[in-house]
Amino acid sequence: MTTDAFRPFETAMDQDRALSLLREAVAGADDGELFLERRRSEVISFDDGRIKTASYDASEGFGLRAVRGETAGYAHSTTLDEAALRRAVATARLAVGDGGGTLADAPARTNLRLYGDENPMDGATFPVKIDILREIDAYARGLDARVVQVSATLAASLQEVVILRPEGGVFSDIRPMARLNVSVTVEQNGRREAGGTGAGGRHGLIGLMDPAHWQPAVREALRIALVNLVAEPAPAGVMDVVLGPGWPGILLHEAVGHGLEGDFNRKGSSAFAGLMGQQVAARGVTVLDDGTIPDRRGSITVDDEGTPSARNVLIEDGILVGYMQDRQNARLMGVAPTGNGRRESFAHIPMPRMTNTYMPAGQADPAALVAELKDGIYAVGFGGGQVDITNGKFVFSCTEAYRVRDGVIGAPVKGATLIGDGATALRQIRGIGSDMALDPGIGNCGKAGQWVPVGVGQPSLLIGGLTVGGAAA
Repeated sequence: MTTDAFRPFETAMDQDRALSLLREAVAGADDGELFLERRRSEVISFDDGRIKTASYDASEGFGLRAVRGETAGYAHSTTLDEAALRRAVATARLAVGDGGGTLADAPARTNLRLYGDENPMDGATFPVKIDILREIDAYARGLDARVVQVSATLAASLQEVVILRPEGGVFSDIRPMARLNVSVTVEQNGRREAGGTGAGGRHGLIGLMDPAHWQPAVREALRIALVNLVAEPAPAGVMDVVLGPGWPGILLHEAVGHGLEGDFNRKGSSAFAGLMGQQVAARGVTVLDDGTIPDRRGSITVDDEGTPSARNVLIEDGILVGYMQDRQNARLMGVAPTGNGRRESFAHIPMPRMTNTYMPAGQADPAALVAELKDGIYAVGFGGGQVDITNGKFVFSCTEAYRVRDGVIGAPVKGATLIGDGATALRQIRGIGSDMALDPGIGNCGKAGQWVPVGVGQPSLLIGGLTVGGAAA
């Protein structure tokens, strides 16, 4: 395993020559950069008593971008040398045309460090990691005789980026990531159900491999599986819903967050386009995107254009006050970049993306919110979902939910889906709990074929009049 720091201008190409070629690419452009990256990752999966996956990957390369107006020319290569960069210049310049642009100001500098730069894969050998996964499997099976299958995955990566700007500035970031996921399947009387949990963030694997961490995680996965084992078919109809704290914020991320990204609003394709300064949510509702929370999965010291990460208020007391911006969309909309220019890798162009998107706590007692439900659903876990950005309509499946009648939590329900649209759901929030929590660190966000790590969070929320899809009432 390579342990030397990523220094491409010392080992692969001359910095002065690279700067000269970058300036040639962006002559007459509005913006551009040379993005260089090295990434190393490891995934070990243990499934049904055996090793299912054991992989180690390493990649490096660069992406060169030149931006003129709404057009961007982009070329990338896995070869870090001057010849490849010269070829990329010819491609990127196609977007510049006759030029006439004014080069944007450089990003501001930051001394903020949100996470360490250690390699998260270090600290334990491969055999030790396998032994931990075996222990997880044995521990889960020993907890309950109904356990028939256990899956566990340890994953870690280290991403190192260097960004060269046309004015000569160099921005860099070293981004660790680690994650543990556990899934438990139980069987009783011919019925099988599963439960899963996970955790991670921008830190090493060692803490996740401690029994003090993984044993509670296994117990939680088993608890969810056993809840689902006795779950009844979900009702169907329009009813009030209480969402639990933490991971249910994924609904906020999908149904609202994407609609507040700058590119969708500049193009007029978001349900929130043209509503700046207007009330778009119930009073008391505030939504933030904050990439500066230490060690969180969605946090970034600088974004993939070099702009420092920030705590951005999007909705304040129900009023739309901001969008998430990269440099290109910010310039076209006449506002400042917000540190949300992100890309999956050097092979991808940056775009406005979320980091850690959440709703701050309110004043309500969470138990009192549930007590308000006359006939509704208490949803505390979510799986997959689909969202149409143009109108905010969403469909989300619940992985753990309960029927509530007259304020009393009753039987768990299976097969519940929540259906609605983000704008309406925001306006129908009737209660905000005091129990805000962030997710455990497992989120990934897809957009335009690119995936980046993100975080979500919220307090308990009482939302009136959501459509619940399930079995017939």
